[in-house]
Amino acid sequence: MLKAVGFSDEDLRRPLIGVANTWTEIGPCNYHLKALAAAVKAGIRDAGGTPLEFNTVSISDGITMGTAGMKTSLVSREVIADSIELVSRGNLFDGLVVLVGCDKTIPGAVMALARLDIPGTVVYGGSIAPGTWNGKDVTIQDVFEAVGAHAAGRLSDGQLKTLEDSACPGAGACGGQFTANTMAAVCEFLGISAMGSGSVPAVDPAKEDVCSRIGRLVMDLVRDDLRPSRIVTRPAIENAIAGVMATGGSTNAVLHLLAIAREAGVPLSIDDFNAINDRVPLIADLKPGGRFVANDLYRAGGIPLVARRLLEAGLLHGDAMTVTGRTLAEEAAAASETPGQEVVRPLTDPIKPTGGLVILKGNLAPEGCVVKVAGYTRLEHTGPARVFDSEEAAFAAVDCGSIRAGDVVVIRYEGPAGGPGMREMLAVTAALVGAGLGDSVALLTDGRFSGATRGLMAGHVAPEAARGGPIAAIRDGDRITFDIAARDLHLHIPDDELRARLTAWVTPAPVFTTGVMAKYARLVSSASEGAVTG
Repeated sequence: MLKAVGFSDEDLRRPLIGVANTWTEIGPCNYHLKALAAAVKAGIRDAGGTPLEFNTVSISDGITMGTAGMKTSLVSREVIADSIELVSRGNLFDGLVVLVGCDKTIPGAVMALARLDIPGTVVYGGSIAPGTWNGKDVTIQDVFEAVGAHAAGRLSDGQLKTLEDSACPGAGACGGQFTANTMAAVCEFLGISAMGSGSVPAVDPAKEDVCSRIGRLVMDLVRDDLRPSRIVTRPAIENAIAGVMATGGSTNAVLHLLAIAREAGVPLSIDDFNAINDRVPLIADLKPGGRFVANDLYRAGGIPLVARRLLEAGLLHGDAMTVTGRTLAEEAAAASETPGQEVVRPLTDPIKPTGGLVILKGNLAPEGCVVKVAGYTRLEHTGPARVFDSEEAAFAAVDCGSIRAGDVVVIRYEGPAGGPGMREMLAVTAALVGAGLGDSVALLTDGRFSGATRGLMAGHVAPEAARGGPIAAIRDGDRITFDIAARDLHLHIPDDELRARLTAWVTPAPVFTTGVMAKYARLVSSASEGAVTG
């Protein structure tokens, strides 16, 4: 049957290398991966292997954002990992290269490699170029924030339309240090991607050369029998967390690293993130909280430069192994810094002395929640709750101008099981910023945030409402405090009142009763454990 599709006896005598492609023509993030896969396969053949390409699914977060379709995004991470595992086990591949783009394809790829533990690597398709609007660089973040500005009467129909038409000029994943670029950086700090490979932009001519080299690299991994279990270790995961903190990365990294660690059999808890955040400075000035986009970081020196800075400060495990067969320290030593660059700050002048994400607990989040602190300085907020049982209801309130300065917006029943699928709330959070409320309101949800979210926003509140977490007990007008310094998220009602409300709480009917969404809702774990299904 393999001969029927063009393979020869000579082809089949060589190591068989799976090329898992997340290509799709639905959206820019993965649109160019078909051409990049061809370069990977050419490199495999040149190095003595036989590539066998197959596809898996991809859901575009940017396209589904703000709709019911966004419920499928996190679910797709599990499907991606499962499908790569199944095809690889079924065909007994000797090695594996996974091409990734949009957000969930990246952790899904690493999860599959960790399960399979065959020689393999992840190659990221790269970031989109920024668009240009009114003489400035713009990204998809600007479009979502412009929706709020338009609703508040601060932007005309024509201005919103021209921004929409300009923000995404071609192939590649969203341009700031949003989830895709955060997770690509995670892969380099983990060592499961070649250092510097992800920073190269999607449409840069050098990207195909990178992919060809990755094709040859996987053959070295096969010959040396260098497996993910030697790479995705506790020190490597600590390196990845440090990389997220130093670059102001997405809150989604917490969820995905918990899931990756579980697949790799590495002990990791949500509390570990605070300890690393507290010792790692924020040094990369990247959107959504900063000035620059991922392609600016590439021109400045890329992730290797960030790694070199952190190694100089003694903040990484430099002896951690990478897919190149060299240590992280050896890889970072080759970093080249562009003279005069302003994207990666020196250690003597960090943006903040501590990192970009913190974990809060308290009576509203006994298992924890995640807050992104990169890009703003507000560390405390107390205000009355405005409670919404869906993202749509919250967005409607923002859109009609009924949210007021000082409010705490609560969006619940959007968790892993309750959504199901733990939707990202960029439509709401960006609309709040666009409406001029970003510095005067706070928000908490058992759902997720896009990497493009900024402001005082607590996501992944656990336990979630659908499983009887304290967030289910909040009522309109209750006072809630965010205290970043104390790492506390607090509902100001007596303990016995909170217990009484939860005792009277009734489990809601499931949103889906059949199909993959219903199956996911039944199986999925808490966000504090990575929202995994196995």
